[in-house]
Amino acid sequence: MTNQFNNLNFEKYKYIQFINCIKYPILTAKASRLLEMNKYTFIVDFKADKPTIANAIEYLFKVKVKKIQTIVLPVKKKRFGKFVGNCSRYKKAYITLHKDYKIKAFSDLT
Repeated sequence: MTNQFNNLNFEKYKYIQFINCIKYPILTAKASRLLEMNKYTFIVDFKADKPTIANAIEYLFKVKVKKIQTIVLPVKKKRFGKFVGNCSRYKKAYITLHKDYKIKAFSDLT
């Protein structure tokens, strides 16, 4: 019986790790054009690598990932009156799915 609970805790831990890996989707004009080519755009954790992102997308959305392209965007300067600060860095991921798969959350946008 404890093995069943350990397995349940592992599944819950894995789900939480994947949720933390994928921050949020990007819904811009360019991202909408990419949706027509079955490409989805997400902001992901800065430390996440491509296999982790692929596993997270496949686990969370029940799809098959074909290709992932990531880009680390540069730090932007932000001004608050006389103080100059930096916006935090983030990583963007372009995910291409196999042609038989679509993410249902985005289906009404295309």
